[in-house]
Amino acid sequence: MSFFRKVSDSESESESEEELMSDYEKEEGAQKESTSAQPARKSAFLKGADSDSSSEEDSDEDESEDDDDSDEDEDDGEGGPAVRRQSRFLRGASDDSESEEEVKKVIKSAREKRVDEIDAVARTIENASRIDDWVAISKEFDGLNRLADRLKVVNEPTPPVYYKTLVTLEDFLNDSLAKEKTADKKMKAPNVRALNGMKQKLKKVVKDHEAAIATYRQDPEAFEANYTATTAPAAAPAQPKKAKKAAAPGAEEEEDEDFQTVGRGGKAVTYTSEGLFKSLAAVMEARGKKSTDRTEQIEILTKLMGVAVSTYQKIRVLLALLAARFDYNQSAAAYMNIEMWNSALKEVEQLTKILDQDRTYQVKELTKDYDDEIDRLPNQGDEGPIVEVRGSLISFIERLDDEFTKSLQYIDPHTTEYVDRLRDEKLLYRTIILSQNYIETIDQPGTLSRIMMRRLDHIYAKPDNIIQALETASASAGEPLNKSKSGLCPSPEEVAANADGASALIRSLCVQLYKTAGLETERLRTRAMLYHIYHHSLRRDYHIARDMFLMSHLQDSIGMADAATQILYNRVVVQLGVCAFRVGLIRESQGALQEIFASTRVKELLAQGVSRANPYATPEQEKLDRQRQLPFHMHINLELLECIYLVGSMLLEIPNIASANSEADQRRNIISRTFRKMLDFTDRQVFSGPAESTRDHVMAAAKALQNGNWKESQEQIAEIKIWKLMVDHDEVISMLKSKIQEEGLRTYLFTYAHYYKSLSLRHLAEMFELPISKVKSIVSVMIWNEEIQASLDIGNVKEEEGGYIVLHGVQLSKVQVLAQQLAEKANSLLEQNERSLDGKLGDRAGPGEGRTGAQDRDGREGRDGAGPRREGRRGGASGRGRGRGRGRAQFNALPGQQTV
Repeated sequence: MSFFRKVSDSESESESEEELMSDYEKEEGAQKESTSAQPARKSAFLKGADSDSSSEEDSDEDESEDDDDSDEDEDDGEGGPAVRRQSRFLRGASDDSESEEEVKKVIKSAREKRVDEIDAVARTIENASRIDDWVAISKEFDGLNRLADRLKVVNEPTPPVYYKTLVTLEDFLNDSLAKEKTADKKMKAPNVRALNGMKQKLKKVVKDHEAAIATYRQDPEAFEANYTATTAPAAAPAQPKKAKKAAAPGAEEEEDEDFQTVGRGGKAVTYTSEGLFKSLAAVMEARGKKSTDRTEQIEILTKLMGVAVSTYQKIRVLLALLAARFDYNQSAAAYMNIEMWNSALKEVEQLTKILDQDRTYQVKELTKDYDDEIDRLPNQGDEGPIVEVRGSLISFIERLDDEFTKSLQYIDPHTTEYVDRLRDEKLLYRTIILSQNYIETIDQPGTLSRIMMRRLDHIYAKPDNIIQALETASASAGEPLNKSKSGLCPSPEEVAANADGASALIRSLCVQLYKTAGLETERLRTRAMLYHIYHHSLRRDYHIARDMFLMSHLQDSIGMADAATQILYNRVVVQLGVCAFRVGLIRESQGALQEIFASTRVKELLAQGVSRANPYATPEQEKLDRQRQLPFHMHINLELLECIYLVGSMLLEIPNIASANSEADQRRNIISRTFRKMLDFTDRQVFSGPAESTRDHVMAAAKALQNGNWKESQEQIAEIKIWKLMVDHDEVISMLKSKIQEEGLRTYLFTYAHYYKSLSLRHLAEMFELPISKVKSIVSVMIWNEEIQASLDIGNVKEEEGGYIVLHGVQLSKVQVLAQQLAEKANSLLEQNERSLDGKLGDRAGPGEGRTGAQDRDGREGRDGAGPRREGRRGGASGRGRGRGRGRAQFNALPGQQTV
């Protein structure tokens, strides 16, 4: 009895008729059960299986009377006992079984089965992602791609779930890579290998479906609706509205009343202008939470933008929408999606247009508190003539610029994708110009300085023709979005029309930044000065750039600047060296580049890469180093820099080596140690093949110049292909040829002067194919600098003959050479003695203590007192140089002095 009751109860829970059984029927059924025999138990069993029985009185009657009683007692009046028993026994499958059987017996087409297989694999990948099982993800991903390829074979469209899986996997992969770098506990080796393999496979697949993925990211619902409309049968009377919506995904929701947005509570969600602030508050409240769907937030804010009516509503929604777009990418290591970036760029322009057209509203970072849930109007309530909205327009522009730079850092510069991305710079630059024109009309000097700095970032390293083309593109990019014009710098039309328009633009922006006051803008002023110097260096205005650099005294305080400013300083120094080289100032060029090339970390100093990995660097340091790297199109070619440095060192070192009287002089008078090492390595080579690289050409030219073959040296330098990267390479090569002739003459005089008593200027001019006046000038400078002991005899000589050089040099004997070496060693010992004495006595002697001895003529004090101060030991201002320039007479002890 209890068994049957349990069966009856369990079945009655699944049916609504049993739940509505009256109390009277339950009591009567209980009495019948207590008095009935075996047939009653059968009736109870049948009762539990029959949904339409209303009483159990038929259980006490005979079998012969069952038919008549059943006709009277049953409410439904259906058939005979056999039919009724069958109906009661199969009650669970009588009413609802028909619909269930219809669902089970649905026949799917081959296309639907293939789609179901893709959906199943996608769910498996999703489940594996939750536990970070990259081995399973990699295996299932291969199967997913095989199923997608099968659809292409049968010429069927790819379902949206495939693109959804690719998008989800791409975001999950970026997050996993970022977490793996900073995680204390690393993944296991098989999982790491699968993760790295998935990185390559997913990148290839995403690139193949780039357009479809971009469309899906922009509007997933419209993408799915379009797929449904494409795959729906031609005659589908049951879904006319859905097909219409899929065909026009951009239509308004009012056109399709059957489809509405449904919230979590199951209620339809509608967005109106009256409830805009409540919906906006709900979105802002969910911002930053872990379970927040950022895509859904962007969709909601986009719909709110469509129903916004007033200016205040549009400004509030745009500020929230831009913040949501920038929050979409959680990983700091990955750059912002390009489609999302383009949408944000358009919305920034739209916000600038709204603010420029309606000057009664301003966006400021610091405002007084106000009610967020009402529409604020000027001169109403507590509002003044200008309504201030809390926000920051310049922050959005800076974030757009940073994301643009980050995308260029992470994209392979040798692909067309990098070039396509670089084309977006003109759109960003146009937005910066429009924002600057608007900000100039409002009282926000700090914001104006920041937007000007961003504009300078895009033009300071570009030649004049590129700047003019960029300004022309900004001026002709459709209708202007705002009515404001800049009053502080030339307009894009003026820059494009004037030959010096680019220089005038950069000068006006830099001068405006120079005028900003306050410690908070000191960094902006420093960077503006460096930008200005860099631009003059590009224009070959070396003396202007050098004077600005020296007057700024940046070399004294650059060590306290931030890393980005120090990188910019290094770039300016390098560009100054290149500029000096282009105008023929070899010594100045080599001096500027020597500071950079003295280090082995040229790439790091210029933020153009990493020479070698640092084993002690933490992941945070590596991430910072990666963020500081400049985009590829802003790099200064390192091979060209090295070529300029080596050629300049050659022109200085070869005459310097020839002028040395001994090996000690050569070791002491070294201009470039890097060049000397390369030259020594070339000398040690047993066999030297033809020059191939830039270094080979420079070393071959140096050896030829050292041997007196200046023509071969010219040919080797002219054959270097890297010169083509310079705009004025023809002028540079011509300048280098004349410099090689001049330095060849100097090398010849240093090498062979002690073999002659006199030399004809005309003979030297013919030998090196130089004008006689040029030869006379070079020799005169050498005599004045005491590089050679000679004089010119041009008394009664015709001008075309030039005259003669009378040499007075005396060849030093071996003893004299040894005496000079001894004097040098004695000078070195004296310097070491002075340093050690300063270290022992300098700290104990306070100012004015123990000065009992008389000060000698050389600035040194007596040593009678305890710890005397040793000032002016080497003469000159504060004794700079430690022994340099000291004459030999100073080695003699003065009267009354104690020598050390």
